[in-house]
Amino acid sequence: MSDPRPVCLITGASAGIGAACAELAAKRGYDLLLTYLSDGTGAEATRAMAEAAGARVVLVQADVGKPDDIDRIYATLDAEFGRIDALVNNAGAIDSIARLTEMDHARLTRIFAVNVIGAMLVAKGAVQRMEEQGDGGAIVNVSSAAARLGSGGQFVDYAATKGAIDTFTKGLSDEVAPGGIRVNAVRPGIIETDIHGKAGAPDRAGELGPMTPMRRAGSAAEVAASVLYLMSDDASYITGAFLDVSGGR
Repeated sequence: MSDPRPVCLITGASAGIGAACAELAAKRGYDLLLTYLSDGTGAEATRAMAEAAGARVVLVQADVGKPDDIDRIYATLDAEFGRIDALVNNAGAIDSIARLTEMDHARLTRIFAVNVIGAMLVAKGAVQRMEEQGDGGAIVNVSSAAARLGSGGQFVDYAATKGAIDTFTKGLSDEVAPGGIRVNAVRPGIIETDIHGKAGAPDRAGELGPMTPMRRAGSAAEVAASVLYLMSDDASYITGAFLDVSGGR
């Protein structure tokens, strides 16, 4: 009897980087629990791609900014799979382009609830299960080049959340390394996804991509390849690391 496929949880998997990670993880032999916020059509399309690659896929509609929804994600994972081997902590929120003086408490509370508190609580659930299983695991947090660049005049709130994720990645990696759990982060730069449209600048990737040293925007598939590398045994001695997928920016 063959060994069961490892299980990967990917948050925010209805489009973009999350969907690309799901497709590649399925091709690399993972079964998947995928979460999405509101794009059910996109989530079903991701499920179809992953199932075509041989994965068993379970979808959960959830807002990681709400603790009860995170509890429901893990209740479903426990019932459907009974274990977790990898987490891609990808779900994130962004708002329209603005200066700090135009941002209010509601905007800041929402973006930090999803991008920081939600990501930390999702990681908590994974760590609890990985430690109980006793055979290690891999967590990849999706940060951003904005954590280094600051995004002044555009998204200082988003950049600040990703700076927090960088610090969290390093601290958690040290905390759980003795148990064989590796925690790393990817920092995408200008990537062709719908996140730019959500911020009110759908042409942003096309406009800024040529300004990077590599003279182009990146693709979600290129980010996914980096995520799957950090999840893999090829990265077995890598933890607390940050892989910039930013075309040199």
